Amino acid sequence: MTEYDVIVIGAGPGGYVCAIRSAQLGKKTAIIEREFLGGVCLNVGCIPSKALLKNAEVAHTLRERGDEFGFKVDGLKLDYGAAVKRSRKVSGRLAKGVGFLMKKNTVDVHMGRAAFTGPKTITVKDDKGESTTLMATDIVLATGATPMIIPGLEADGDRVLSYRDAILQEHLPKSMVIIGAGAIGLEFATIWSAYGVDVTLVEMLPRIAPLEDEEVSLELTKAFSKRGIKVLVGTKVEGIERLKTKVKVTVSGADGEQTLEAEQALLAIGFRPNTKDLDLKAAGVKLDERGFPEIDERMATPTAGIWAIGDVTGMLMLAHVASAMGIICAENIAGVDTTTLDYEMMPRATYCQPQVASFGLTEAQAEERGFEVKIGRFPFQASGKALGMGDYGGWVKIVTDAKCGEILGAHMIGPEVTELLPELTLAQMMELTPAEIARNVHAHPTLSEVVMEAAHHAEGHAIHM
Repeated sequence: MTEYDVIVIGAGPGGYVCAIRSAQLGKKTAIIEREFLGGVCLNVGCIPSKALLKNAEVAHTLRERGDEFGFKVDGLKLDYGAAVKRSRKVSGRLAKGVGFLMKKNTVDVHMGRAAFTGPKTITVKDDKGESTTLMATDIVLATGATPMIIPGLEADGDRVLSYRDAILQEHLPKSMVIIGAGAIGLEFATIWSAYGVDVTLVEMLPRIAPLEDEEVSLELTKAFSKRGIKVLVGTKVEGIERLKTKVKVTVSGADGEQTLEAEQALLAIGFRPNTKDLDLKAAGVKLDERGFPEIDERMATPTAGIWAIGDVTGMLMLAHVASAMGIICAENIAGVDTTTLDYEMMPRATYCQPQVASFGLTEAQAEERGFEVKIGRFPFQASGKALGMGDYGGWVKIVTDAKCGEILGAHMIGPEVTELLPELTLAQMMELTPAEIARNVHAHPTLSEVVMEAAHHAEGHAIHM
């Protein structure tokens, strides 16, 4: 039996970051991973999808906007398989980087499936069936989440795809029904439509991007419609019929029941925690009614010495949130000064086209909580940088408390808005108001000026609007 101070189960963005920070704080640390270092995000999620989205951006420009930019390409051929191969190289490079970081920080890596045999002991079984027993004072659950399985809507990797099937598939379908209009559905709709795939997006809730500000959802729906993406909201999937060369997706909505036919369907409808094979009962860890382990602000479960971070907790299933949780968890285990997270104020980013970025309260939520709401807004169509890029749809919207100027949230849709978010989240964290943002001189011409102009507008003296 090998003994450690800290064992982290799961090497995704939460787990490997937690392991590094634990080692930095002088803890003898090990990490257990059943599949690949970097987890879903680096290997079959966030990173390869961003590579595909870049290819999609170029493809869309060449296919739809060549004349505008002065490109004339006869017999244009787009090799989607090459795009997927490029995305695999990007992922592979980063995954190797995680391996290097484990060695650099003297974190022992154990590849295999972990299961508790007691509150402090874990058995790791590798691909050959050989088992190793590890022991630690503190054990961190960072096992992530996996797509929900709904009877009758299971992915088969052929006609009905999971996100993993979709990101690894090297051929383009002629048509696709995407079930779910959250981040995954929106990003794949962008990718496939850019290559000319006939895409239909189905969302059970009243609008796409249902967790975003309502105005963002409306703007995104308009943008998607211009790209030829069919959007069905308030629409429930009743069943999927898998045929030899296509799928038939039966849906029902305000106009009654209809059948959508496509070459394939993508399931993008939510996640459940990866806790099934851990034998958490042996560790004395209880799960809530949704199957998630309960944690406090320190990332500790009610079971002494057992901690949990990232998607497995169900707090906010975003890679950067998992990483932040991992650092805080490691620091609490080590007993050093740390901080707590306000999950409502965590940045949220969706890399569809146009991009969507937000944090905090929506306008409607702020009003529901009794705030006297004041809005600062500025459109990208008045930005010289956006016009030069040829990408000027959307706007920045800052939600503030009219009484004290406190920033309650921000909601953006448009070019590279995911890169504009940190200025606003930092301002909120440091209790700055739009007045300080407006007074901060922003370089010209940049997209960040739109944030400055929205802040001016919130203060009642918009300059360029």
